[in-house]
Amino acid sequence: MTMQNNDQQRLFHDIGVIGFVVVEMTEYLDTHPTDKEAMEYLNHYVRMQNQAMREYAAKYGPLRISDADSCKQNEWKWATQPWPWEGGC
Repeated sequence: MTMQNNDQQRLFHDIGVIGFVVVEMTEYLDTHPTDKEAMEYLNHYVRMQNQAMREYAAKYGPLRISDADSCKQNEWKWATQPWPWEGGC
């Protein structure tokens, strides 16, 4: 396994972990909408998620269409790159 594959897998894993936190915090805030500390925690993880998604898109291709502009490539690879579940990681 190459260093790039290791970095790609680590970043993909981190995105999954951060995404889990974001979902859990939004569910918590559904029942505790006035918890300011929880809102700050959510905002922190949303920023982390957005940064990780932009980093992934710049290095390996976008995981969501909204990050396609983060790619440094001059061709449209959204539909041609291998998806993570196809061995893209």
